[in-house]
Amino acid sequence: MKDINLRDFRQKVGYVGQEPILFNTTIKENVKLGKPTASDEEIETSLKKANAWEFIQKHEQGIDLHVGAAGG
Repeated sequence: MKDINLRDFRQKVGYVGQEPILFNTTIKENVKLGKPTASDEEIETSLKKANAWEFIQKHEQGIDLHVGAAGG
């Protein structure tokens, strides 16, 4: 490790956390942070791909359910 250039190392390594981070707003707005122009249909598709759609459907508010940094 002593011989590795730290700048080169940092350019080649990334970090992906295992815990989701939700901002203190709706599910819809959290998804739109990734694509501000996303339609409700695109949001639904992405939530299905993330295996979150079944959970969301259990709530009356759907994608307008307000969540927060700690999950609600």
